[in-house]
Amino acid sequence: MSNTPTPIIVGTRIGHVHLKVADLERALGFYCGVLGFEIMQRMGSAAAFISAGGYHHHIGLNTWESKGGSAPPPGSTGLYHTAILYPTRRLLADALRRLIVAKIPLEGASDHGVSEALYLRDPDDNGVELYWDRPKEQWPKKPDGSLQMFTNPLDLHDLLAELDKPEA
Repeated sequence: MSNTPTPIIVGTRIGHVHLKVADLERALGFYCGVLGFEIMQRMGSAAAFISAGGYHHHIGLNTWESKGGSAPPPGSTGLYHTAILYPTRRLLADALRRLIVAKIPLEGASDHGVSEALYLRDPDDNGVELYWDRPKEQWPKKPDGSLQMFTNPLDLHDLLAELDKPEA
């Protein structure tokens, strides 16, 4: 094995995430009812495949090994969070509005320079990040030109104000 492996090619991306859930209806209530994903296919009360924009599925939800189960205990390994990328800041603001209406609390909200993100938990205690990326030319850089990410508090009032602006 080489010490400097060839990087993976541009355009490679994560296609979907598949989550084990305790209660399919409860999970669908969150992902479809609150966040707005659409059910693309359902397998009774055992599984569902949901999407944004008609893709075959971005998220699979199943109870095959987890029906009625509980979340992993703190200190165990597993998924840290699923990150859902919104194409615009306005759509992230709409996601925040949906969370407020549904009374779903945030665990955090951060400006990372390259992106703005909301952090929360789904009904099965899985971490969820909702975010949008700033245009690459706006990403903060160090004097040597390398990326300079950071974590600052995100102004939620300013984010929600996106919804009052005329659509571009």
